[in-house]
Amino acid sequence: MIKTKEQIEGIRQAGRINTKVLDYVETHICAGMSTEEIDQMVAKKTKELGGICAPLNYEGFPKSVCTSINDAVCHGIPNPYTILKNGDIINVDCTTIYHGYYADASRTFMIGQVDPIAKRLVEVSKECLDLAVKELKPFSRLRDIGYVIEQHAKKNGFSVVHEIGGHGVGIEFHEDPFIYHYGKKNTGMVLFPGMVFTIEPMINEGSREVYLDASNNWTIYTDDGGRSSQFEYTIAILEDGISILAH
Repeated sequence: MIKTKEQIEGIRQAGRINTKVLDYVETHICAGMSTEEIDQMVAKKTKELGGICAPLNYEGFPKSVCTSINDAVCHGIPNPYTILKNGDIINVDCTTIYHGYYADASRTFMIGQVDPIAKRLVEVSKECLDLAVKELKPFSRLRDIGYVIEQHAKKNGFSVVHEIGGHGVGIEFHEDPFIYHYGKKNTGMVLFPGMVFTIEPMINEGSREVYLDASNNWTIYTDDGGRSSQFEYTIAILEDGISILAH
């Protein structure tokens, strides 16, 4: 789980590409676009920048990016028939491989005019992530991350998905440790310099309960049909603080 300075620099380079791809999506995503078009956009831009889309064919995943709309919590599969509409929220989750190193990040975009609850849900999901990052420092405890996230979500009337969490990343797509987005303060493993992982809280409008779509065995949905929002960073713990490698 402990990366060398050279490995962290390699992950940072992958993260720069990943961030540029998400920036590109942010400037182009709009109502009327299909999720297949988003997939093509991500694939083309990643290739132009010298990267490889990690999701493509990962454990059978058929596309280059995950696109999760409204009540889809994560792992939405792009297709030509799902068209973005005014008022939708969509999470676009990109992972880039560059020279063998992986970086992973996602953003939730608001399409056109969204209702006040959706807007607040997206804002709070970003706030949850940023508050957790502020708590990070060398030799802090892993479950402090989840404690901060869950407290902020609950304070705003939302819930946190428990079944899916962040993960170590860099040499492989998914590594240890598992990053909980809920938990008790001052518990969990100690975070040592050299650790690189994602924080990616999934914040639900209603219940935290979710289910797996049996038709594709990938997409996770909210049990009650409420909307879900997520932001994700790849973060390195350093000797003197932390560094966001992809956002």
